[in-house]
Amino acid sequence: MLCAPQGVGKTTLAHQVIRARIGLQDSVLGLPVARGKRVLLLSMDRPAQARRAANRIFGKDDRKLLDDRLVVWEGPPPYDMAKHTDILTAMCEAAEADTVVIDSLKDAAIGLSEDEVGAGYNRARQKAIAAGVQVLELHHLTKRGPNGAAPNDLAGVYGSVWLTSGTGSVILLWGEAGDPVVNFRHLKQPMNELGPFNVIHDHASGVSSVQNTADLIELARYGGPEGLSAARAAEAIFDTKTPTAAQKEKARRRLDKLVGSGQLVKHDGPTKTSPATYYLGLARAS
Repeated sequence: MLCAPQGVGKTTLAHQVIRARIGLQDSVLGLPVARGKRVLLLSMDRPAQARRAANRIFGKDDRKLLDDRLVVWEGPPPYDMAKHTDILTAMCEAAEADTVVIDSLKDAAIGLSEDEVGAGYNRARQKAIAAGVQVLELHHLTKRGPNGAAPNDLAGVYGSVWLTSGTGSVILLWGEAGDPVVNFRHLKQPMNELGPFNVIHDHASGVSSVQNTADLIELARYGGPEGLSAARAAEAIFDTKTPTAAQKEKARRRLDKLVGSGQLVKHDGPTKTSPATYYLGLARAS
């Protein structure tokens, strides 16, 4: 699930995932994407606007290839997916698609804030997944975080808890409508956390990229004999002078992963309560 306020690039990012799944590019935001067979795009939220956005990124691609590997449905689905839980899988089967992009979730079922509706839609989603379909859903938020900041948990996602409970990942894009730079946060992870980092949207081309992120190896190098602590790493990763305990723990896990790969060396503090310090591994230091 990719959730965000209006106008910050959900559809733009989804189009790039589509291009990768149909073999027109290898990665999105610098991350590899496995190629699929065919994508079904349910363009239900302002399809005319979405079509204009698609022309920016698909405009120069081979039309025959697009016709073969991308199927587009514009407008609402034939039935409410929460009430007719087989319809999503049936639409994917009819399109012979192994990937479906739902733009957006509010148009797939009516009354998503109700648990009965959320549970019904989740049943439809799980049936599609069980049939071997990869599901990407674009969704909206219900509120901002404290003092107008970005939501920092799943409570900010609009609708029933069943909507997020049934997902593998929930990603938040945060910014103001039309911003060229927005923030990417991984609110729910099946395994390892991705980000946070900033995403730069090139609206003219429809291509997005990751803004330079904190390089823990370089931070350890700059730390010299004092090394790098998890607290200092968290400050750089999360762009804050007062990282939370959870942010420090996430930074520590990243540092320990670099220790496991031999890129950093960990020195425990003199006491059990003293923070560990991280230094460049021998190969990096030479």
